[in-house]
Amino acid sequence: MIDYSLYCKINHLSANDGLTVPQIARELSMDVRTIRKWLDTSFKPRQSAPRASKLDPFKRNIVRLLEAHPYTATQIFQRIREQGFTGRYSIVKDYVRKVRPPKPNAFLTLSFAPGECAQVDWGSHGSVNVGTTRRRLSFFVMVLCYSRLMYVQFTVSQTMEHFLGCHQSAFDFFGRVPQRIMVDNLKSAVLKRIVGKAPVFNPKYLDFADHYGFTIAACNVGKGNEKGRVENGVGYVKKNFLAGLDIPDFAAIHPAARHWLDTVANVRIHGETREQPIVRFEKEQAYLNPLPHHRFDIATVSQVRASSQFRVALDANRYSVPAEYAGRQLTLKTYPDRICLYNDNKLIARHARSYDRHQDIEDPDHPKQLLLWRKKGP
Repeated sequence: MIDYSLYCKINHLSANDGLTVPQIARELSMDVRTIRKWLDTSFKPRQSAPRASKLDPFKRNIVRLLEAHPYTATQIFQRIREQGFTGRYSIVKDYVRKVRPPKPNAFLTLSFAPGECAQVDWGSHGSVNVGTTRRRLSFFVMVLCYSRLMYVQFTVSQTMEHFLGCHQSAFDFFGRVPQRIMVDNLKSAVLKRIVGKAPVFNPKYLDFADHYGFTIAACNVGKGNEKGRVENGVGYVKKNFLAGLDIPDFAAIHPAARHWLDTVANVRIHGETREQPIVRFEKEQAYLNPLPHHRFDIATVSQVRASSQFRVALDANRYSVPAEYAGRQLTLKTYPDRICLYNDNKLIARHARSYDRHQDIEDPDHPKQLLLWRKKGP
């Protein structure tokens, strides 16, 4: 249970200062779940009368000791025991924490040269209609650190092909590639992170970075503030674009998001730079790397077996292959917008990818061989 003054401070930081839940948690050195709880809950003080404590006669002296010297709770416990305290160490430790709360961490404001760096992150916002079903709505944000020019793309998945596909779309949007990209320790980018050791990057992401000519920089463990520009960007998307937005269907959000980028997000006067991101981008553009001549193949590759009904399953949907490949082992290449199936490196089927569920997607040419066999049969 928190006191009323702390409850007011939490709500002030959210409503007046516009801080996100993780930012408030860092500011007050509290757990994210606690902050989220008290932003969603009305404060109701406890009605029970406070009970007398063995520590009460010593509290004033404890405060004086702490004001005079940064004693530990153990040192305070030893001193008041000499004065006749007979209680347990735990209540002394809790009281010391209360009257001397931990100091909030101080963070340096990072500065970046033009073209030097971009930051990326995922956000989420409930669920959305996709055909006859609903899926979790995610959005990818990339922010150029110098100009603060932002790109946002909505998806219903955060798999590797979507992660890389969103990067490609962001590079197309900027027309260039940043020299470095800062990421959190998400599995699409970082496979393993141990304090004091170099991060183990996802090999697919390393290949992608090498193709586009940027280096990967992973934030330190528990130091999401190091990519504060994109964290603020995620919060800005939620508050300025998504708050109160009626999204009838997933397809409707793409044109709306692009319109918002062009007419609001990238033309506003930024709170820190005091310039429009699109104007500041004009100074940054020349320092970004050019796009490569060929696009990287972002597909997720897997081995699948076609069923006896010459179907392959993906995301609760079924896709056809030519009937002669029923029961065969095939290679599936999954893209955000399509799937491709191969037999011995030969493309045998291609379908637009569906994010609906329980759909049977058939190419009308695929059953033809089966029908031909039946006509020739006895």
